[in-house]
Amino acid sequence: MIGYRIKVLRQKRRLSLTELADRAGIAKSYLSYIERNLQKNPSIQFLEKIALVLEVDVETLIGEETMVKGVKQDLEQEWIDLARKAVLTGITKEEFQEFQRFVEYTNWKKKHKT
Repeated sequence: MIGYRIKVLRQKRRLSLTELADRAGIAKSYLSYIERNLQKNPSIQFLEKIALVLEVDVETLIGEETMVKGVKQDLEQEWIDLARKAVLTGITKEEFQEFQRFVEYTNWKKKHKT
C-alpha cells in the first residue's frame, strides 16, 4: 500500500507527519489519511511532492505488485513485522492457527446469521 510505504520511508528519515507535510507543501490531514489508507488514490502531483522530500522516485512509493496465476500478491512489510512481533512475544504457530480458525468461524457465523 502506498500509505504504508510513505509512512515507513518518513519514519526512516526521522520526519514527523507535520515535517513531511510542511516540506512537501501538502495538508497534514491529507497525508495522515494517505498513511492510514483512508485515502488510497493520491494524485501523481502529491506523490511527486512526497517523493522529492523523501528522496525516492515515485515508483518506489507506488511499489510493485506481482501477479501469480492471476492473483495479486503484495506481501507487505507490515505483515512481516506483525508475524515477527508475534513470534517474539511467544505466540506459537498452533496458537496463531487457533486464532485464525476462531476468526473464520466468527465470520462464517455472521454470514449465516438468520
